[in-house]
Amino acid sequence: MVPGHEIVGLVTEVGRNVTKFKAGDRAGIGCLVNACHSCHNCKSDLENYCPKAIVTYNGADVDGTRTQGGYSDTIVANQRYVVRIPDNLPLDAGAPLLCAGITVYSPLKYFGLAEPGKSIGVVGLGGLGHVAVKFAKAFGAKVTVISTSPGKEKEAIEQLGADAFLVSHNAEQMQAAMGTLDGILNTVSATHQIVPLISLLKTNGKLVLLGVPPVPFELPSYTLLMGRKLVAGSGIGGMKETQEMIDFAAEHNITAEIEVISMDYVNTAMDRLAKADVRYRFVIDVGNTLGA
Repeated sequence: MVPGHEIVGLVTEVGRNVTKFKAGDRAGIGCLVNACHSCHNCKSDLENYCPKAIVTYNGADVDGTRTQGGYSDTIVANQRYVVRIPDNLPLDAGAPLLCAGITVYSPLKYFGLAEPGKSIGVVGLGGLGHVAVKFAKAFGAKVTVISTSPGKEKEAIEQLGADAFLVSHNAEQMQAAMGTLDGILNTVSATHQIVPLISLLKTNGKLVLLGVPPVPFELPSYTLLMGRKLVAGSGIGGMKETQEMIDFAAEHNITAEIEVISMDYVNTAMDRLAKADVRYRFVIDVGNTLGA
């Protein structure tokens, strides 16, 4: 299995039926490379929720082979699943937006949280979380980062522009912030409790799950009843919305915080990733590595 699903580069060749792109265009491919195109989801520009969606790597392709991802010198894809990258968006720092960016952008829009004046919480300041802060701020929200790491407060506020910072295991801070947030994007994939997070929501508040912890959550219904609160999930976005997100990012100068590495550094990067030693995304320069 060859991974890679945040892919950017230049179009080198197009098929005779391609109308969206020409050779030399800046383009990107995210998490999807195909879907059925006939179901309700596909017809609603929600290819990401198509039951027959084909993911960019290690997916079952229409010919029975496995999709091979983007850690390669070239990739061929249906034009429907290729995104145009605006000229002012850096390819390297824009690449992670094709997964991390749309994963946070879509729920902000769908759940009515992309409005000026909203109070938004972001749980976890990692690959998704730091991008969520940037998008929420661009929408005009007041952003509170909720983290287990007190050492991230300075970068959350001074570098990323968050308005407040809560240490999730600090009972006094969490108590003081109860009922203050319109919505929360929970990006954490480690095992944790969500009832304390729900207590931070205002009446009618929404907690949107974006991470996939290994242990299922315990969710007492009373916690939701007292405040008519919502716990929901969201997974990336359709292609129309992904293009919308990329254009919005270019307009508002939103990029991921990255460290560019060569292919031969991948194993070291994986070791560092396991230690949370990255701020906040590794980006592999495949083209120059292979060229060298």
